[in-house]
Amino acid sequence: MAGLLEGKKVLVTGVLDRRSIAYSAARLAVEQGAEIALTGFGRAMSLTTRTAKRLGDPPVLELDVNKPEDIQAVAEDLKERWGALHGILHAVAFAPEDALGGNFLTAEWPSVATAVQTSAYSLKALAAGLSDLMKPGASVVGLDFDARIAWPAYDWMGVAKAALESTSRYLARDLGPKGIRVNLVSAGPLRTLAAKGISGFEEIEGEWGRQAPLDWSTTDPEPVGKAVVSLLSDWWPATTGELIHVDGGYHAMGAPIR
Repeated sequence: MAGLLEGKKVLVTGVLDRRSIAYSAARLAVEQGAEIALTGFGRAMSLTTRTAKRLGDPPVLELDVNKPEDIQAVAEDLKERWGALHGILHAVAFAPEDALGGNFLTAEWPSVATAVQTSAYSLKALAAGLSDLMKPGASVVGLDFDARIAWPAYDWMGVAKAALESTSRYLARDLGPKGIRVNLVSAGPLRTLAAKGISGFEEIEGEWGRQAPLDWSTTDPEPVGKAVVSLLSDWWPATTGELIHVDGGYHAMGAPIR
């Protein structure tokens, strides 16, 4: 039986180590028949390259999503390497330390701008920059953390995620005529390398055991990875501009149930 992504070429950003949501999605994508390429840059590049060996050693392309020349170089590489692209996982987010951890009122615009550009605008930059490689049926999936409410410590990253959600809807509008779908997966809290850098993150994850009706493990990114792979597949042909919650049902509950 063919896998969900049999024959598809997928670009996966954001793989750092095995705790990464992107790693889980990449592993499952390979299991489902996809050929993947990863991206990395700067000091994290070596970490991504080491982790890639656990995924069959796919190519690791240099990509700083805030550099148009990097996006162009990736587009040229993939055009020569594959000729077409069927899916993108956007798993990129960053906010400077002074824009997180209770610094909402004191954060200055340069730090806020970095958070919004890296975590939201980059979805547009990457999708638009690679759109010529994507044929009808292609899928762009981004990773989100529910931005409908204010979270402890999340501060300007929360604002950036709200911008990401809006960006995905406008992308869905403008790429839809090309047959390209754009959706987000809103994950519950997971103890990834990125989460460790958010002071006060434990205040967020502590809420899930009390409010999520389904069990939620902060150390298991596979449920989120499965949702990503599903959205990258042909099984959601008429769904775009959507936000899929993979959070144990936390988002739907109005009060703690335990």
